[in-house]
Amino acid sequence: MSTTQKIRLQFHASIAAPRERVWRTMLEPDSYRRWTAAFMEGSYYEGSWERGAEIRFLAPGMGGMFARIAEHRAPEFVSIEHLGMIDAEGRVDRDSPAVRAWVPAYENYTLREPNPGLTELLVELDVTPDFEAMMKESWPKALALLQQDCEDGGAR
Repeated sequence: MSTTQKIRLQFHASIAAPRERVWRTMLEPDSYRRWTAAFMEGSYYEGSWERGAEIRFLAPGMGGMFARIAEHRAPEFVSIEHLGMIDAEGRVDRDSPAVRAWVPAYENYTLREPNPGLTELLVELDVTPDFEAMMKESWPKALALLQQDCEDGGAR
């Protein structure tokens, strides 16, 4: 059970590309690495985006986050339920007091296409106060990279 106060952050992007292209570019492994470099160079994931699947978000030599896909409705919505941390040796921590203080935390992506070829992306995520500033700095950069990749042709 979470005991640390979490803050729900929201980030928006208007992308001049069809929703299906934005979805693919956001989630396919190679293009995922490009836009998530704003958080940590070399970021990648292991696992599946299917509902109920386990997924790991990692950075080379640094560990990362362990999560489950809570919801997946391509190409309009995906919800990630963060459940723990992974250390640099690959050990998953789901139960330490530090982790139990903030899990579960959600990261949700909603994609709407109000006009053909224009996608509105809303990202909502739960963060603890100690990560708020970093997320507010990194997310706009990440969305700019995603937007550029989508508008330049998307996942290749």
